[in-house]
Amino acid sequence: MQPKKKTELVRGLGVTAAIMIVAGSMIGSGIFRKPATIAGQLLSPELLIIVWVLAGLITFIGALSNSEIAGMIDATGGQYVYFRKMYGDFTAFIYGWSILSVLQTGGQAAIAYVFAEYLGYFIKFPQFSESISNFHFYIPVVGNIYPLVNFGTKAVAILAIAFLNIVNYFGVIFGGVVQTTVTFIKIATIAILSVLLFSFGSGSLSNIYTGFQMPSVVSHNLISLIGLALAGAFWAYDGWNNVTFVAGEIKKPKQNVPRALLFGTLIVIALYVLVNLAFLYVLPVNTMAKSPLVAASAAYVIFGNRGAEIISIAVIVSTFGSLNGSILSTARVPFAMARDKLFFKKLGKIHPKHGTPHTALLIQALWASILVLSGSFDTITNYVIFASWLFYGLGTFGVFVLRKKMPDAYRPYKVWGYPYLPAIFVVFSFLFLVNTLISNTKDAAMGLILILLGLPFYFFWKYKTKR
Repeated sequence: MQPKKKTELVRGLGVTAAIMIVAGSMIGSGIFRKPATIAGQLLSPELLIIVWVLAGLITFIGALSNSEIAGMIDATGGQYVYFRKMYGDFTAFIYGWSILSVLQTGGQAAIAYVFAEYLGYFIKFPQFSESISNFHFYIPVVGNIYPLVNFGTKAVAILAIAFLNIVNYFGVIFGGVVQTTVTFIKIATIAILSVLLFSFGSGSLSNIYTGFQMPSVVSHNLISLIGLALAGAFWAYDGWNNVTFVAGEIKKPKQNVPRALLFGTLIVIALYVLVNLAFLYVLPVNTMAKSPLVAASAAYVIFGNRGAEIISIAVIVSTFGSLNGSILSTARVPFAMARDKLFFKKLGKIHPKHGTPHTALLIQALWASILVLSGSFDTITNYVIFASWLFYGLGTFGVFVLRKKMPDAYRPYKVWGYPYLPAIFVVFSFLFLVNTLISNTKDAAMGLILILLGLPFYFFWKYKTKR
């Protein structure tokens, strides 16, 4: 007897797997790369910790607000479906297009790039000659793109993307098991490293508190620098909404998706603040600023030369899990769009044996690989984070929209502090976007270009639907 063909996605993820998707998607490359960048921008340990706490609290407000909507709507596609209910087809399409063109695939490209960088600590990758590496092309406003620079690293990043898309091709439960296992390892690694640094690091609490002393170059540009520092911290916190994309594959989603958002985000905030305090305990902020791989520098204090190897392994595991969490969830958005007849029909197909959106996974892998070739870790993260916060603000404003449009709808969870907390998040999102446009115009422009490229596709599908 032949096994029955699957025509719907499988509800195979429990609450633990859902929490691990939230935490695992957030804990990736950012916590190992951004602390040094933020230290160099602020040059104050107190401000550094404040930025990590503030970014965490703002992210938590966003998670609280999305939890109300997630409790109301449990369809696969997450925020794409939410935007359709809030604002209609146009905004929903642009969001779904952005997920595929920049938000999630760009994040996957950046995470895979760091995975390959740290793997390169153990394996020397071949590279093209300088004459070939200098090949480039120009994009107006954005500037020159060098796809063949560090090609060995980029090739390994592309292979990692391909491998994890294959893993998720064979089933959401298999992908969920991988995600849960790797995320537990990541959480344990960061917690153990923090404890070891405090216990055996021979550091000083004076590194953490200096009476808010800061150089004049920081105090005279404080608002702008805090804005830039928050952008780096937000990258480390990004990915908290990934679980909403797979709501249609989570058991009891109206209860478990809000729980996953809340508990997953709180776990990550606690870990990030703890590990940054531990970094500062053994490394004064000026030393931290000069240590791009700050976790490796901190581990050197305890383990000597072996420290870099240990941290490199930790980052490899961390980025691998984060990449898997993003890949597992992201393909569900173009799948949902195709089911709504707003995207290519084939992307809405379900594998008859594995019950996965296999075509959407393939397209996702191809585009993320192209984005790997577009730039380095920092350039990719900068245009991803700008685009992300454009939609985070719109998504949270949607709480107000749905309270008005659907006042009688059943809400298993209502956002605490309404209307003040959602309003704070929306206002902050707007100010953050304005600051980013002013202080980092080039990368913000790249994010906007990738979003606006979706407009011709939207009008094409609307025309096709009318025909």
